[in-house]
Amino acid sequence: MTRNTDSRDASASPSERDASDGENWRSSAHLRTDGAGADSAAGADEVALDPWGSSSVADYRKLFEEFGIAEFEELLDSVPNPHYLMRRGVIFGHRDYEPVAAAMRENEPFAVLSGFMPTGDPHIGHKLVFDEIIWHQQQGGDAYGLIADLEAHSARGLTWDEIDQHAESYILSLLALGFDPEEGTLYRQSANREVQDLAFELGIEANYSELGSIYGFDGETDVSHMQSVVTQMADILYPQVADEPKPTVIPVGPDQDPHMRLARDLAARTRFFGVTEAYASFEATEDERELIAEAYAALDGEAARTDADRDTVRCEDIADWLREHEPAPEDERQSAMEKLDAAGKEPVRPRVRLLDRNATEEAFEALIDAVEGEKRVYENHVDTFELTRADADELARQVELDHGGYGFLPPSSIYHRFMTGLTGGKMSSSIPASHISLLDDPEEGYDKVKSATTGGRETAEKQRELGGKADECPVYELYAYLLADDDDEFATEVYEECVGGERLCGGCKEQAAELMAEFLEEHQEKRDEWAEKLDELDIELDSDRARR
Repeated sequence: MTRNTDSRDASASPSERDASDGENWRSSAHLRTDGAGADSAAGADEVALDPWGSSSVADYRKLFEEFGIAEFEELLDSVPNPHYLMRRGVIFGHRDYEPVAAAMRENEPFAVLSGFMPTGDPHIGHKLVFDEIIWHQQQGGDAYGLIADLEAHSARGLTWDEIDQHAESYILSLLALGFDPEEGTLYRQSANREVQDLAFELGIEANYSELGSIYGFDGETDVSHMQSVVTQMADILYPQVADEPKPTVIPVGPDQDPHMRLARDLAARTRFFGVTEAYASFEATEDERELIAEAYAALDGEAARTDADRDTVRCEDIADWLREHEPAPEDERQSAMEKLDAAGKEPVRPRVRLLDRNATEEAFEALIDAVEGEKRVYENHVDTFELTRADADELARQVELDHGGYGFLPPSSIYHRFMTGLTGGKMSSSIPASHISLLDDPEEGYDKVKSATTGGRETAEKQRELGGKADECPVYELYAYLLADDDDEFATEVYEECVGGERLCGGCKEQAAELMAEFLEEHQEKRDEWAEKLDELDIELDSDRARR
């Protein structure tokens, strides 16, 4: 795509918004991820994540606070050759992405999977996920792209004829953007028996009350919709069944986070063994272990200074220390102190505990035999004093796999910001002017960009004086998310010229419109090329299910 249009001397178009100024970038080509700007909803005081609801988030900061999503920027330096969506803050959050980044650095196996519900034509918002799958594949990951046709049929009521039509279109765009079908896997939920069998097994670990709490299901929710949820859980874990347990990342929008939390829970529930840290023979909660660890560190240090034997730190000593130092409110300490008092003079020794969760008797006996060195064997767990937690976890996983278990690793996820609609507000497939379909005629794409809302000032004079509001501009998002591609220098130039008053909206939209038309033309040419080769791919494009 060419980028030779000079937009700095063009006349400004009136802004269709009245919002406060956005702050300048603090680093090259980096979008704000604090929830301010075009995504903010005035007066919004909570975040609701609904996988089948509206694709918008009022305040991205609250996702960190309320749902435990971590900021991606904090681990950006650990990601080899990060994608431009990562560098620019479009990918703003993650859940446990560190194992995936480590696998990339160490050239070890990992996987990426994401799915598409074929309810309409693929558009530029879907391109974010397409790009994330393709980039992970290019970094060496096993890539999976799936068509969520069971979900489309059950949750959205599409007929199988409609689903077949849209499914092919999603596949063509994914291929046209660079997905390698020879190195990756494409499938439909309805045609993948392994996924359906796994969904059945995972369904044993979930119940109606839980699904109702997470998704708001009630007595009016049909069973097929609920079944589609466990099918999606199976999709998320499928790369670890199709090959082997390995770090797996699911690129999604933040509205899909409920699926990720449930999938991580189900992955843990199916495990034969749990691995935790412990200090004595009794069971303790995570909060209790933290208190015991703090007390032990203090008392063990005192013992070392007096040349006392390590075993002289006993459970009753820990209980007394907690009473004296009160490192937490009494109600938080009470249960820990009761357990410590009951253990009395038992020595406190740090160890790693392997718990029997769902293991067969044979698997538990095999685990006992596999733990070498000093250990203590109890009815439902084994304590090892020589293995690290990581080594114990890997040993437990291998025993599980040897005895028919899944051995799942918790799936990871990355989250991208939603694109603002070209008309302002949400980008919606039901509002054609708000989005650009990847199937739009290039001239139509050009016209939509030319008609888009901007973050410009009321007049060209004010724009030159005050600068534009790029942080609130759907047209600027087009540059940052798509049109600048991997060229951070170009994206930065557009931003700085805008907020500096050099770039006016008329010329900026003309340049964006031309780039969009070029992109659509190139993309559709590649789709046509792949359309002639679809029969060669190993994927079911036509469903043989009942038509209704």
